[in-house]
Amino acid sequence: MLYPKKVKHRKWQRDRSNPKRVVKESRGVTLAYGQYGVKATTSARLRSNQIEAARRVIVRSLGKGGRVWIRVFPDRPWTKKPDEVGMGKGKGDPQGFEVQVWPGRILFEVEGVAEGAAREAMHKALAKLPLKGRFVARNEA
Repeated sequence: MLYPKKVKHRKWQRDRSNPKRVVKESRGVTLAYGQYGVKATTSARLRSNQIEAARRVIVRSLGKGGRVWIRVFPDRPWTKKPDEVGMGKGKGDPQGFEVQVWPGRILFEVEGVAEGAAREAMHKALAKLPLKGRFVARNEA
């Protein structure tokens, strides 16, 4: 699973999101490495185990011919309080790492396979993630 080697702060403050504000990603919105990719159409927080599950599905469905690039990295810690613990008494313990993804962000890229196989692999990977996305090819992205 992906996680940073070292973090400056063990616990981060949570971002306040405004539901009226429309956010679109400006970095990482075009294919940079592969021929095909998957682009987020909704926002979500992806945890490292979700990214790893999607990566494993892609690698398994592509076989030996394909190459995969992960374009997101979980760098913010998320915390959780134990079960049946009341409110207050401080913030919970760090459980893992996550990344905030906004619409337009490229999540995965693949190369070295046919478009049909890449489309199927990306569709399977999106089923493992808590957001909606679409398949993109280099000639259309």
